Amino acid sequence: MTDVVTMDKIVSLCRRRGFVFPSSEIYGGLGSSYDYGHYGVLAKNNVKARWFEAMVQEREDIVALDSAIILHPAVWEASGHVSGFSDPLVDCRTCKLRFRADHLDESHCGRRPSKKPGETPDCDLTDARHFNLMFETRVGPVEESGAKVYLRPETAQGMFINFKNVAQLARRKPPFGIAQIGKSFRNEITPGNFLFRTREFEQMEMEFFVPPAEASDWYRYWIEERRSWYLRLGLRESHLRVREHDADELSHYSSGTSDIEYLFPIGWSELEGIANRGAFDLSAHAEASGTKLEWLDSATGERYVPHVIEPAGGVDRALLAFLVDAYDEEEVAGRERTVLRLHPQIAPVKAAVLPLIGKDSAMVERARGLFEELRRAASVEYDDNAQIGRRYRRQDEIGTPFAFTIDEQTIDDDTVTIRDRDSLAQERIAIGRAREHLLDRLAAPWRSPKPE
Repeated sequence: MTDVVTMDKIVSLCRRRGFVFPSSEIYGGLGSSYDYGHYGVLAKNNVKARWFEAMVQEREDIVALDSAIILHPAVWEASGHVSGFSDPLVDCRTCKLRFRADHLDESHCGRRPSKKPGETPDCDLTDARHFNLMFETRVGPVEESGAKVYLRPETAQGMFINFKNVAQLARRKPPFGIAQIGKSFRNEITPGNFLFRTREFEQMEMEFFVPPAEASDWYRYWIEERRSWYLRLGLRESHLRVREHDADELSHYSSGTSDIEYLFPIGWSELEGIANRGAFDLSAHAEASGTKLEWLDSATGERYVPHVIEPAGGVDRALLAFLVDAYDEEEVAGRERTVLRLHPQIAPVKAAVLPLIGKDSAMVERARGLFEELRRAASVEYDDNAQIGRRYRRQDEIGTPFAFTIDEQTIDDDTVTIRDRDSLAQERIAIGRAREHLLDRLAAPWRSPKPE
């Protein structure tokens, strides 16, 4: 069975239900820049919370960090970003568009979109030249005399330069990790495909420092650990794969890199990368700064520069994968239903509280009371606007897994109906058990009902 989801449908749903808006829309927008609305913020925060739980809260060998966005410019010189963080670009003198020289087969001519750049006689492409992807700015009150600095293109370097602080103060020894969630910025020339590639994005990165002899084993461990995380949160196994980089794809410092890829509507694309970075990063910063970034084993007297295993994923890209995987359409009672079958732990709203008749004061009073009780335990929404069927559809489209409906029987016997988003099954429970019931359902194992 073919998925009904397309990128256009995801963009439309996100706009219609307030997940994501084009940024600066009243001024015509800014390319590949987006603002998150209420439900988008809630869902995005859930993705970050689940990652933090898995990487920090549930482990003893990883600690958290929040490093500055603007770092000393020498950091980027030592890391190689100033000299090597660039893309080869060509310009078309005819249509005035700019293209990645290594992605011409994936690009479209500005005047004839069915053709690739350079395929028509009118195309007049320049020679390829390199363009640095880092955004520049200046630190200091006067622009002309201020020091040139960069908005970070990744969060990783902030963790490498804090290795010594963490090793000394966090009472950890290799193998141990430093984890960070934060904004990064890349002046991408060909961003696009909605949230998949943007110039401003949020990363979830972890640097795991290990004895050199253990690096290969830990590399394999983190590939499977990160793959399992996506599966636990509902992505279908048939839409997830691990692709190991060929030798000619590897960075000069990497002895192994694997991408966890997801089958987006645009095809198989990277969701998260896991790299065995060796000792390159700590060695480069030690040499540039004159500070020893090594580990001394007090038991054996051995000194070594730890090797680094890096799982690095994007918050926005992960959220996009969850939305794509969750999107579904079906016919119910002769009407089309659009539903986001999100894992309850990712869903922006966990339950809706709905009085059957929005103008019935007794129902509204009981519904408001239940809402006030449930909202202390989870993200819950109250809605009494429009017919009950329309309210159900609204909640289905934002992925709310459960709905509590207050009706005439509630007034008589203190019971409430709970509706399941995926199966549409309804059961009657005592209203006094609603909070306990909801928390039990949210904690229960969940698997996507969509076919593999």
